[in-house]
Amino acid sequence: MRVRSKGGAIAAALAAGVLALGLAACGDDDDSADTSGAASGGGTIALLLPESQTARYESADRPYFEQKVAELCPDCEIIYSNADQDAAKQQQQAEAALTNGAQVLVLDPVDSAAAGPIAASAQAQGVPVISYDRLITGAEIDFYISFDNERVGVLQGEALVAELDRQGKGDGTIVMINGSPTDNNATLFKRGAHSVIDASGLTVGAESDTVDWEPANAQGDMDGHITSLGRNGFVGVYAANDGTAGGAIAAMKSAGIDPSTRPVTGQDAELAAIQRIIAGEQFMTVYKAIRPEAEAAAELAVALVRGEEPTQETVPIDNGAGQIPSILLDPIAVTVDNVADTVIADGFHSAADVCTPEYAADCTAAGIE
Repeated sequence: MRVRSKGGAIAAALAAGVLALGLAACGDDDDSADTSGAASGGGTIALLLPESQTARYESADRPYFEQKVAELCPDCEIIYSNADQDAAKQQQQAEAALTNGAQVLVLDPVDSAAAGPIAASAQAQGVPVISYDRLITGAEIDFYISFDNERVGVLQGEALVAELDRQGKGDGTIVMINGSPTDNNATLFKRGAHSVIDASGLTVGAESDTVDWEPANAQGDMDGHITSLGRNGFVGVYAANDGTAGGAIAAMKSAGIDPSTRPVTGQDAELAAIQRIIAGEQFMTVYKAIRPEAEAAAELAVALVRGEEPTQETVPIDNGAGQIPSILLDPIAVTVDNVADTVIADGFHSAADVCTPEYAADCTAAGIE
């Protein structure tokens, strides 16, 4: 298996010309090309990821996907691109991938709605589209693979409500730091969280969406919320993922607030978040076992590039353009009480990576060896 990485529009455009002859054997619109790739088990798959701000994409999604494709289809080639949170750049990367002979697009959109033209262009060329992790909305696509993202928000909301009830603060005021407004998943996280929080005794005193999921933007928003509510005007923070949690915690520290006194939610089980959890600075995260997600996408992509009928069980999800066959995996709420039995036991993070000297005592207290 070969992997070609496209870092940007210029590189992609150059590659389109330079590699055109080399990719002919993988199948394109040239009648003289060898189109036996699918029959022989090979083919070209494009993996288009949205950003590197969230650590999981480069450290987990990409390698797990590539490893599974290599296992299932040694003769397959992967065209890889990361859009660095730029929807226009992702559009250019997708166009370059199609020009370079991609027979399947596995697309995790920067902007769920803006990715519609990418899907339409692929469909017009007979190239199947798998919407990966984030749902492409308002466009025809072939499959969707993700976690039950509304359930993610429910888990976050339930954990926050339960912890504040335990502390005797179940009628207090909280801050909500949501995800990017261009990410359909963020909408689902927020909906799930509100379904729990709005039915509890808590009051949402301040709420904001985090542009581009940037921790710095979350920190700036949290700075403003602390100013408007006062240092003692809130009892906890709903943060949509670990990056926004880190931003909110940094803002609290800057304001002289001990984050261990205000439970903060998160998501993605990032290494820094796990260390914050065992140190008591972040209350919880949501662990999404990325390996089965990435491997399911790889299995589906290989089947499609070979012209085979996929065998995975699916459920229909409405993306605004139709009912999309979808594979939805189950997320898991993680606190200090079960981090050793989930994230560490699964090998998502090693004890050695988590338990640096700074966190050695915290690891011992959490039962991480």
